[in-house]
Amino acid sequence: MERTLSIVKPDGVSKNVIGEVIRRFESTGLKIRALKMLRLSKDDAKGFYIVHKERPFYEDLTDFMSSGPVVVMVIEGENAISKVRELMGATNPKNAVPGTIRADFASDVEKNIVHGSDSSESASTEIPYFFSAMEIC
Repeated sequence: MERTLSIVKPDGVSKNVIGEVIRRFESTGLKIRALKMLRLSKDDAKGFYIVHKERPFYEDLTDFMSSGPVVVMVIEGENAISKVRELMGATNPKNAVPGTIRADFASDVEKNIVHGSDSSESASTEIPYFFSAMEIC
């Protein structure tokens, strides 16, 4: 079994698609092992996205991620990382396969509804950023 982190970003929360995102994950047999809604401060967002610190989009990304509530979740299952990434679709919704979360709900590359860990290494640092071991069922 593999675990990954996913975040319904502020645009997904404001579009009221939290339940649909979770439904799509669960419909493939993935299990939600931890879930909470919170509001990231700018510093929280900067800490989470520190790997992108040198990228030109870092400030805009951290501004966006701290602009409203998010829903963070730990997802578990066989090949959870690749399954979640497939369900999310390409980062740029214009390139996302129809029927993926981003193709269906995202407005642009910056407001793309959902985040998912891109590797087991990133999942191993992203999950404990938001959840203690006691919070994961």
